[in-house]
Amino acid sequence: MPSLPFPPAALPGSRRGFRSVPPSGPRASRAGDPSAAGADPDHDGWAHEQSCHHGDPHQRSRGHREPAGGRWPGAGSGLHPPHPSSLATGDEAARGIAVEKFDIVKKWGINTYKCTKQLISERFGRGSRTVDLELETQIELLRDTKRKYECVLQLARALTHHFYSLVQTQHALGDAFSDLSQKSPELQEEFGCNAETQKLLCKNGETLLGAVNFFVSSINTLVNKTMEDTLMTVKQYETARLEYDAYRTDLEELSMGPRDTSTLCRLDAAQSHFQSHKEKYEKLRADVAIKLKFLEENKIKVMHKQLLLFHNAVSAYFAGNQQQLVQTLRQFNIKLKTPGAEKPSWLEEQ
Repeated sequence: MPSLPFPPAALPGSRRGFRSVPPSGPRASRAGDPSAAGADPDHDGWAHEQSCHHGDPHQRSRGHREPAGGRWPGAGSGLHPPHPSSLATGDEAARGIAVEKFDIVKKWGINTYKCTKQLISERFGRGSRTVDLELETQIELLRDTKRKYECVLQLARALTHHFYSLVQTQHALGDAFSDLSQKSPELQEEFGCNAETQKLLCKNGETLLGAVNFFVSSINTLVNKTMEDTLMTVKQYETARLEYDAYRTDLEELSMGPRDTSTLCRLDAAQSHFQSHKEKYEKLRADVAIKLKFLEENKIKVMHKQLLLFHNAVSAYFAGNQQQLVQTLRQFNIKLKTPGAEKPSWLEEQ
């Protein structure tokens, strides 16, 4: 254990305080010699600490301890105890969030209860229902049209699948005929003629497949994107209509009751809710009417083009008119994917 620069009686934190005890022993004989004192580093350290302790009254106070390293924990590190006001602010913020969530759940519960009550009343014929005959007719027509177009889309996909299998079979049959024409000299001409016919049919079939695939893609976009988007707006409109009728019924029931102070407050709140749901209902009704109009125009335009393409392509294929089939694809800007051309070259990407 290394020797201390001063006796234990003068250590900080002693119950007797600090006392200056002169050194004894060999060092005491040299205490009066300045040269000897200057040459002893231990003596210099002891004298320095004694001067420091005697010069600072706080260091000599009873029970005072200086922490290790001369610094209190957290001093200069930027760490401070939390202020009570900041804790109170955090509690208030958390309490405000909880109250806000509770209000949201409360409003949702009340709205769900009113709408469920209105729906049950309509199902059992006890409640009145707001009906726009013209708009309801157009919505039902749209749903029926969507079902029929989905059937057409399913059949067109089945046709594509079967026709693709036919083209692959023709391709394999043409290869077999071509191979037999080389291995059967006596039937070389017959096998070769059939091989050329199958290859031509396969080429025309791939061209027709390109037209049918374009037809299927366009119908799929019309049914599953354009019509579906309009029907999503229709669902929002129907929900708004149900809420409007629920709050209208609630307002009518309150209006027919007695008029006291509490009832008047509830009546004012019901009137406010009814007005907001009425505005929402009328806005969505106008949106549905506009979307139905645009959908009808878009449907006529798309189907006119796609039905003409399908007719011309199928007629040219079964008539064996290869030039007309190719011309039909050019007319509708349809590009066929040739084998090995799925990925463009690096020159085309530049």
